[in-house]
Amino acid sequence: MNKDTTYTISELAREFDITPRTIRFYEDQGLLTPARAGRNRIYSRADRTRLKLALRGKRLGLSLAEIKEILEMYGAADNAPQLAHFLKVLADRRRALAQQLEDIEVVLGEIDLLERQCTELLDAHRAGQGKS
Repeated sequence: MNKDTTYTISELAREFDITPRTIRFYEDQGLLTPARAGRNRIYSRADRTRLKLALRGKRLGLSLAEIKEILEMYGAADNAPQLAHFLKVLADRRRALAQQLEDIEVVLGEIDLLERQCTELLDAHRAGQGKS
């Protein structure tokens, strides 16, 4: 693959299993800036990489603002600041997910308790009906 390789919106959509509308949305949000040939968008290898990073950020649950901030650092001669910032974003995301997991475990515990209580009440009700 040479550095002059270009892609159409359909090719990228197919490769990443997303819709062209998703790619246009990322463009509207300033995450991608393809060249134009008339009405057609022409995506470069750098655009493809930015799309890949944006989709990865989305999978990680990052906001569009966080994704954009990281992408704005992409391609800098010194990528150490980008990597340091990305590590901070990942640590923040890990903390948020850990809190969500803890909250979910608490709710699941409450559901378990309520299920046991309802089962006991239903069993007692059924047992009472059988004695009549």
